[in-house]
Amino acid sequence: MSAEIRGAVQLPARREEVSLRTSDGLTLAGELAEPLEHGPVATLVTLHPLPTQGGFMDSHILRKAAARLPALADIAVLRFNTRGTVSPRGRSEGTFGDGEAEAADLAAAVSFVAERGLPVPWLVGWSFGTEVALKHGRGHDIAGLILLSPPLRRTTERELAAWAGDERPMVAVVPEWDDFLPPVQARERFAAVPHARIVDVPEGKHLWVGETQTRRVLDEIVSIVRPGADPLPTEWSGELG
Repeated sequence: MSAEIRGAVQLPARREEVSLRTSDGLTLAGELAEPLEHGPVATLVTLHPLPTQGGFMDSHILRKAAARLPALADIAVLRFNTRGTVSPRGRSEGTFGDGEAEAADLAAAVSFVAERGLPVPWLVGWSFGTEVALKHGRGHDIAGLILLSPPLRRTTERELAAWAGDERPMVAVVPEWDDFLPPVQARERFAAVPHARIVDVPEGKHLWVGETQTRRVLDEIVSIVRPGADPLPTEWSGELG
């Protein structure tokens, strides 16, 4: 029998609780989800929304990416709590760094991916996570950036413009009704990076509430990271993970 893929449905994957070690001596709690029977074709290094407003590694888009993409698109998903953030997986050491100290958290995640030999790492930031990616991602060995609901509040104009000479893809997925940076303003701000692509999502909101928006976001991520594997199926035949 088949089941509709929605909500909390978790598809089969190899799931491993991991710990990331930062250069300033902190241990961060995380999870790696990989395809069950073979290696991944690409890797998502995810960066969650603002922890002081409830963001963490289980924020729903990231949790659903880990629940679905290893099985549906052969993509590995690394999620972790940035410093001082708590989730059911555990608490990451340290205190919130307002996007600055989190540079070491991002570096620890990218190093972990390299040590594991995981292929084609993409940074996928959501809200506050996009600030960490934009501020600190440029010096790392990544395939590109996927920015979900970027607010561009902590990223300086200089930090954003520094990506202009970088050939790696940058895709900003911007909801029509975003509370912080709707599509018109996003196009103005991202003009500093001529190769950046803005994807407008009609009727979308900053938190991507609802299955329709979740599917749209995950389809967009897969279309970038593994073209041809989208749109994702909406039903699953077989055992659930």
